[in-house]
This record gives sequence, structure tokens and C-alpha cells, in this order.
Amino acid sequence: MTAELVRGQNHPLSQARLEIRISARTPIVAAATLGDEQGRIHGVEWVAHPGTPTLPGLEVSRQAAADHRLAVDLDAMPEAVHRVSVLLALPTGAGGPSRFGAVATPFVAVTGLDGNEVASYTITGLEAESAVVALELYRRQDAWKVRAIGQGYAGGLADLFTDQGLPQAQQLAGSINEAVAQGMARAVPAPPPRTDGDRSRQTAAPALGPDQGGPAPQGTSGPGSQPTSPYGPQTSGASGQPTPPPTSPYGPQTSGIPGQAAPQPSYQGGAGATDPAQPSAPTSGGSINYSHPGRQTAAPPPPPPTAPPAQPGQPAQPVAGDATGWSMDERLYNQVWGMFEDLARTAAAYRSAVDFAESRMDKELDQVLSDPRSRIGGQGDAAREAAQAKHTQLVNQARATLDRDIAQLTAESEVVEPALPHAYARWDNPVWHGYRVPMEIPMALRLGDLHLPESDRLRIPMLVRLPLERGLWIDSGSSGSLDGSYTDSHDLRRLATETAVAHAARLLAVYPAGEFTVHVIDPAGSGAQALAPLVQSGVLAAPPAVGAAGVAEVLARLTQRVDLVQMAVRGGAPDSLPPDFDTSEQLLIVNDFPHGFDDRAVNQLRYLADEGPAVGVHLMMVADREEAAAYGPLLDPLWRSLMRLTPTPDDHLADPWVGHAWTYEPPLVPPGSQVLQHVLAQVAAARAKHR
Repeated sequence: MTAELVRGQNHPLSQARLEIRISARTPIVAAATLGDEQGRIHGVEWVAHPGTPTLPGLEVSRQAAADHRLAVDLDAMPEAVHRVSVLLALPTGAGGPSRFGAVATPFVAVTGLDGNEVASYTITGLEAESAVVALELYRRQDAWKVRAIGQGYAGGLADLFTDQGLPQAQQLAGSINEAVAQGMARAVPAPPPRTDGDRSRQTAAPALGPDQGGPAPQGTSGPGSQPTSPYGPQTSGASGQPTPPPTSPYGPQTSGIPGQAAPQPSYQGGAGATDPAQPSAPTSGGSINYSHPGRQTAAPPPPPPTAPPAQPGQPAQPVAGDATGWSMDERLYNQVWGMFEDLARTAAAYRSAVDFAESRMDKELDQVLSDPRSRIGGQGDAAREAAQAKHTQLVNQARATLDRDIAQLTAESEVVEPALPHAYARWDNPVWHGYRVPMEIPMALRLGDLHLPESDRLRIPMLVRLPLERGLWIDSGSSGSLDGSYTDSHDLRRLATETAVAHAARLLAVYPAGEFTVHVIDPAGSGAQALAPLVQSGVLAAPPAVGAAGVAEVLARLTQRVDLVQMAVRGGAPDSLPPDFDTSEQLLIVNDFPHGFDDRAVNQLRYLADEGPAVGVHLMMVADREEAAAYGPLLDPLWRSLMRLTPTPDDHLADPWVGHAWTYEPPLVPPGSQVLQHVLAQVAAARAKHR
């Protein structure tokens, strides 16, 4: 699981080749310094920056940009290097912001080459600082760790380098700023705002998510608990901010010493020319270039305009996929995330305006009532009416703005919803009628819809990144739905199991054949009817496990799988797994928990919830937390590690910006529809051919 660090916290690194992703939503300069055991820099040749971007085992961006990817190869670091500090700075003289307190909070994530986050850190608390040490990778007893730093400097890079013991701090800071100013590192601005009438959209960069930045932990919403974020720990962005698929994890790297610019590869025609389609050969004494020489590593291009420009005074016509991204799926993902942000912000502005109107009216009435001469009579009545009129005017103005924004978002939703691919679409979308098993895993999956009380008709898809970073808990508790339509505990349990089946079917449908396996534990057989679509279609790895013996057998098998993969990865020998080892993602559905579970089984379940997602074993529990309370606080960590979803509409989710209580609606199959059976039949047929 991703470690969400706070200032001063560290986390071990099990991989040598890493990527550091930075998202700031405004052009910033990224650099890195190499330090000795005391953290001191021995000279300017120990600093990687846009003017000198490549050092052994390290490469930084060559330009100021809103998003960065830094490549790190810890095995290629010189023996004298014990610390790698990642630095962020605002460009000087560029007409942009001069302090981090005026820009969005920077987000930094350390990922493996597969794109999975190892640790993330949101740098909070910055105000007047214009340069900051974001985090550091440090070596202790031949093992590397990452530590969140967040140390800012109001004096910029000069003060930062001086603090790290560099004698030429002023000269180096000046050369970096000059390189940026002269265009050696041309700034790439954040995606420009898109004007839709009177509102503007900034496309969210990926990871925090709608699945993956650092919102409040999910899955803790039991009775009396606070709402949790619908998008969980946002990767590459948190909160979420969606990032493009990993492209070039390592830039050109050659042997040499710190401070010497590495020669750039040249691909020219003629005899003996290097084929750009082939990976570069390793060079002696340096790290290997893992990048594809012909692959584009710039920011995703904006989509071409597909709609005529809006007439003056008229809102722009919405277009599906008009966000930035490498593919249409990613553009739609970013567009959905932008719609979610827009609705959150416009609702927050409306609520703030209403609160201001209320406080202003109360203040004016207090002033009237504080004077005994105006408490009674015509003067007091007139003052009260004037205060009430001002309040009504302010509220009406705020509501008009809100209605305008919601109308524009609704129009956009009506265009986007029919264009969504299978992974993002509702079950009633016609796209499912032409379903075919995909060849690639999508970047996200729809787990339901979200809406606010101010916009009850507008539904925003709740998308989470794949693969899942945390398990799911389908709450079968008897708290009931918002509309009171489900109060019977038996109906709620059945509906919770049906919801779990719908989620499992979606996961099976969006993965290529043979790359996702589902196991079911149903100790008492109480979910036989709801689980019938999975059982009858033949998509399960085995029939649902029943009884205590069945529970023990499935848990033991999956626990052993987690142990084997962890040992192989930690030992640096992932190819040493048994030949018949199933490398597909695994999902375990546990129905009617805790029936049939003893203490050992409960501990194994907690182990799978904590350690499983990192090695491809995911958990989906259908349970009532109150019924499981008999185990005491033992299960509290289990509930906290899962994302709580409900089988009926419930307002237990919160966004990571303003804390709105969003109403979540599960993605249930329409009554009487055969779409679920059709999709599962396609999946089963593809699995049979794959075998």
C-alpha cells in the first residue's frame, strides 16, 4: 500500500530504480542534489538542474513545468553519495508567483517503474518560501529510505544551497535562474483554463484520482464516523490527480562524474545509424538507459478542437474528451475529474455566499436591537426589512450563479455520459451491448455516482484508478437508505451482495482474459441467490467456499500467494516463482462476515487487506460492522484499510478540498436487464479460449 508521508516521516525503499513525480499546477523548477553522509554538497557537480540535468543514477527535467518526472537509479549512485535531495523552486523573473503560499500545494510521489506508488507527500504549510527541499532519499546500512522534508526557504535556491553547505550557492542559483530565463529550460505552463461560459476548468493532473493526493482515509465511515474521501489516497496527484501512463522512466544516462553534462543521443539516417526503435545499449561504468529513444516524453498534448467556438455572450458547447491526455480514455477521465472539481467548487461558493448573507443579516439585526430606541416602532421594523431584503438579494444572486454552473455541468454530463467507455459507463449505457473483452487494462473503473443536495439531478461518475490500491467494504448494515426505501435487514444484506457481484463483474469485464481471478467465501451459503450470476457463468476460479474448512483453505492459499510474491520481490528474483503460478490479479469476496471466521482466519484477513493490494490480491467484504463488533477493536484496522461503499444511496463520502458530504449511489444493474449475464458470458468465453 502507498505510504502517505507527513513531514519528517520515512519509509523503506525496496526498489533501486524509481521515478519521482511532482505536480504543482504552476511552472516550477525541479532539481536534485547529491550529498554525503552529513548531507553536504561537495560542489556544483553534485547538483542536477535544468542546465545540467543528468548525473550518474539521476536525471531531472530540462525545463520548468507544472508536472515533472525525475528518474533515479540508486544502484548507479557513487559510493560517496548517501543522500539525494529533491528540490522545488519557483522561476524568478518569469512574471509568475513568487511564493509557494500563492500556488496550489505541491505533491510529490515516489513510484516504481510499473507506476505503482511507494510513498507520497503533500507539501503543506508553505507561505513566503520560493524554494523547498521536498523529500530526500538516504542510505542507511546499505538500505535506502525516503523521508518527507518540506523545508522551505524564503531566499530561494541561494539560501537552500547555502544551507546544504555549497560554497558557490549564489553563483549556482543565478545560473539556474538564468538558464530558465534564457529558454534553456523552456517553461511548460499548466494546462490552460477552459472557459465554459462564465466558469473555467483546470484539468486535474492524475493521482490523487477520481482514485489516486492525500484525502482523508476511506472506509472508516461506520455509525457516527466522519465522511471519507470518495477517491481515496490520490496517486500522482491525490488526491488526486490522474497522471499519464508511465512512458519514459529513465532519460539518457551515461557514465561520468557529477557536474559533467552527459552527451545526448543522436539518431540520424545513413549507414551505421542507431535504430530508434531499439533500446540503447548499456555503457560501461554507468547506468542503463531504459527509455525508448523514439518515445515522446513531453506533457500530453491538448485535444484538437471538435466544436465551433462559442458565440459572444453564449456558453461554450460541451464536447466529450476535451481535456488533456494521451488517449481518449484519459481525456474522458480528466474531464470527469474536472466536472467533479467544478461542482465541488461552485457548491462551496454558493454555501459560502449563503453563510455570508446569514452572518451579515445577523450582524445588522444585532446593531438594530442593541439600540433600545430602535427595538420597537417603525424604525426597527424598517431596519429588519432592509436586512432581510439584503439577505434575500445575496442568496438569490448566489443561487443564480449556482444554477448557471449546474446547467452548464448538466449539459456537459449529457454529452460525456454516452461517450464513456465500458470501464467508465453505467450498466444502462448502450456501450455494454457491444461489449468485447479488452486487450488492455483501463486506467480507472466506475464504482458508482456522486451528487450533492444542490444538484440532485446531476450525477458525477465516481472513478477510481486501477489496479485497486485498497480493498472495498460493501456495508450491509441496517442503517437504511436516505429515502428509507430499505429498512429490512434481510433486504439490505441481499442488496449488498448483489452490489458486490456488480462490482466484481465490472472488474472482470475491464481486465483482459485471464488477468483477473475472483474467489468467493460464503460460509453459510446465505448469498447463493445473489452470487448466482458469477457461479452460473463459470467466471469464478472455484465454487464459493462454505463452512469453516472452506474459509481456512481459501485464506491459506491467498496468504501463501502474498508471501511468495513478497519474498520474490524483496529477494530481487521475481522470475523465481513456480512455473504454474497464477500471475493474474486476485479478488476475494467475503460474504456474511464474520460468520465462519475464527481468530486465525480474522488475522489472515487483516493480513490480506494490508499486504495484498501491493502484490495483486484485493479484498471485497460484504459485512455489517455492528455485527462484527463482537471481535472488539481487533477489526478496527481492517475497516480503516477498506473503502466503504453502500448498497443504497448514502452521504458518507467527502471530497478532499472543501469536505462536502457527497451522496454515493452504487452502480446497480437495472431491474430486468440481462446486461450482467451478457458481459459475464463474454468473459467466460474469453477465459476458456485463453486457457
